[in-house]
Amino acid sequence: MRPGDIFVSSALLPVFARADLTFERGEGVWLIEKSGDRYLDFGAGVAVNALGHAHPALVAALTEQASRLWHVSNLYNIAEGEKLAQKLVANSFADLVFFANSGAEANEGAIKIARKFQHAAGHPERYRIVTFDGAFHGRTLATLAAGGGQKHLEGFGPKVEGFDHVAVGDEAALKAAIGPETAAIMIEPVQGESGVKPVAPAFLRRLRDICDENELLLIFDEVQTGIGRTGHLFAYQAAGVEPDIMTLAKGLGGGFPVGAVLATTHAASGMTPGSHGSTFGGNPLAMAVAGAVLDVVLAPGFLDEVKRKGLALKQKLAGVIDRHPAAVTEIRGEGLMLGLKCLVPNGEVVAALTNEHMLSVPAGDNVVRLLPPLIVSDAEIEEAVEKIDQALEDLEKKLAKGLSAAE
Repeated sequence: MRPGDIFVSSALLPVFARADLTFERGEGVWLIEKSGDRYLDFGAGVAVNALGHAHPALVAALTEQASRLWHVSNLYNIAEGEKLAQKLVANSFADLVFFANSGAEANEGAIKIARKFQHAAGHPERYRIVTFDGAFHGRTLATLAAGGGQKHLEGFGPKVEGFDHVAVGDEAALKAAIGPETAAIMIEPVQGESGVKPVAPAFLRRLRDICDENELLLIFDEVQTGIGRTGHLFAYQAAGVEPDIMTLAKGLGGGFPVGAVLATTHAASGMTPGSHGSTFGGNPLAMAVAGAVLDVVLAPGFLDEVKRKGLALKQKLAGVIDRHPAAVTEIRGEGLMLGLKCLVPNGEVVAALTNEHMLSVPAGDNVVRLLPPLIVSDAEIEEAVEKIDQALEDLEKKLAKGLSAAE
C-alpha cells in the first residue's frame, strides 16, 4: 500500500454496492445462500436468468459442449454459432447476426453498423444517432453517451460525440433533432433502468415512418426486453413495427454471457471483413447455451404462459397497491418485466423484500423491478405477492417509528 491508500477487505474494484449475501447454488426460481436460507429470486440477475437457475436443458447443453470444445476464435467456422444465428433469423425480422459478449458490446456494434451503413451509402457525414431521455444502453464510453445519464457520465471526461437526446413521445422535438448528420434513431421498447417505462406502440410506429422518410436506420435495444421477457419473443412484435437493427443480451444466454446484434442485409450493407470483430463473441459455449434457451422459449405455449403469468402477477399486485396506498402507487411494464412505483424510498422496499427472503432490483424514478425467471410457477407468484404484502406492512410500521428497513 502507498501512503494515503485506504485499506479495503476485498480485492475487487469497489464499483458495486453489494448486499451482504453470498449464494452457493440455485434451483429454478430460488437461490440458496451460504447459510442455507432460500431466497425467491425476482431479480433473475437483472433479467438475465430467463429460465431460472440450473435449468436441466441449459446444464446439459453447457456440459456437453464443454466436454468437446470451448474456444477456437472467429478465424474459423463455429457450427454452434451458425445454428443459433439461423434460429434468430428464422424468428425475427433480421437476415444477419453478429455475436458479442454483453449488451453494451451489442449496442456498440449496432452504433457502428448504423454509421457504416451511411458511410457506405455515400454519406460519411451522417454519423449522429438520436436517442431518448431516460435511456440506458451500457457502460462503455459510447453507450454511456448514447444513454446520456449524467450520473453515469460524470468523471469520465468529455462524452463521446454523436448522440442527440429527446423526450420519449415528443415527435416535434424528434423531428427538430434530425439533421443532415443524423444516421439513425435508437430506442428501448421498454426503458428498464429508468423505471420500467413502456414506450407507446404508436410512437414506435411513428419512429419507423420517420426513419423511412429520412433514410435513417431504426435501432431497437432489446437487451432487457428480448427473449420472452415481455411475453413476446421480442418486444417489437407486440408493437407491430420492425427495426433495421436490434440488440440482445441478458436473457439470450440464460445466465451465460452473450450478446447479439441482429440486422437486415440492407442495414448491414457497409459491414465487410475487418470492419468489426470480437475475440470471444460467438464462442461455442455461449452458442450452445443460447441455443438451448431459444429451444425452451420457442416451445409451443411457452410465451403464452409468460403472458398469462405476467397478467396474473399484475392483477395480484393491484391488490397490494390497494392495501398499501401510502407505500406503492403504480404497476408498470409488460409480461414478466414489471415495476412497482414507490412512494417510500425504493431502496427501503428492496431491503424490506430481502428481509422477507425475496430478491428484487431497484430502478430509476423510485421504482422496484420485479423480473422473475420466465419459468416462475403460479404458486411462486402467489408466494411473491404474500412476501411483498408482508414486506410493505413491516416497512410501514418501521417508517412510522422513524426506523429503516434494515433496522
